[in-house]
Amino acid sequence: MFSRWLRIARRDWRDWLTFLAFVGPNLSLFAIFTYYPMVQNSVLALSDYNLITRSGPFVGLRNFETVFGSSQFGKIIVNTFVFTTVSVVLLIVLGLLIALLLNQNLRGRNAARSILFSPTILAGAAIAIVWIYIFDPRFGFIYTILKPLGIPAPKWLTDPAWAMPAIIIVYVWKNLGYAAVIFIAGLQAIPRELYEAARVDGARAWERFWYVTLPGLSPVVFFLTVTTILSSFQAFDIIDVMTEGGPVNATNTLIFHLYELFFQASSPSRAAVVANLLFVLMLIVTALQVRYLERRVNYA
Repeated sequence: MFSRWLRIARRDWRDWLTFLAFVGPNLSLFAIFTYYPMVQNSVLALSDYNLITRSGPFVGLRNFETVFGSSQFGKIIVNTFVFTTVSVVLLIVLGLLIALLLNQNLRGRNAARSILFSPTILAGAAIAIVWIYIFDPRFGFIYTILKPLGIPAPKWLTDPAWAMPAIIIVYVWKNLGYAAVIFIAGLQAIPRELYEAARVDGARAWERFWYVTLPGLSPVVFFLTVTTILSSFQAFDIIDVMTEGGPVNATNTLIFHLYELFFQASSPSRAAVVANLLFVLMLIVTALQVRYLERRVNYA
């Protein structure tokens, strides 16, 4: 009896060693480059850290009170959620529509897919510089189109009412190809037999879309919703190059505010507070999506 138990224990021990041999390196990298910085960031948020002396006294929640009590903080939160919500909705809806079009047997569709996807692999800063000239109200491309119609070009990047729409347009244009390509892959994975069966049953085009295409794309929609929300929360380069969070904080989001506090205000402790808040928001949003959206996903 004891010898049998000893053999089982040795076998389990060998299994654990094998498991650690495969998982250990990844866990070590996560611990060094992810978990340790997260802990350090939380400690930093509770101190008054000085970049010159590289030390600072413990101040408790004072940094949280300073950041949350700022007069501009409420606007920054609203900007973050407006930018994320509008960008994600446009990426999902437009990406699906374009994917439905490019999934048809059209001439030149492969070239169109390549052109559509190309902005995704370009640097956000480079794209932002090009769009600055497109949006220029004096000689930009949009001004050139609107001038013959007698319509004045908006001051896209200097008018608080137009700055956020301009940023959203550029962000969606850059990432639309990614969403469309993922949707195309999802459309091609839906069995053709389902469409044939729906046609035999007399289903019209809209009914085939609603009862066959959308359920078949539900895993893709769930995946894109999660990934695009997370990436939208972290959108920085386009905002930095085009507006620098202005005008009048009209495009200032949490990720850009973090940059402001650290590099411009030289306050790493308050920047750590924003980083912690951003992490918590992303964690909550992702958990809610997994909790309430994944149950609607059809994996069959």
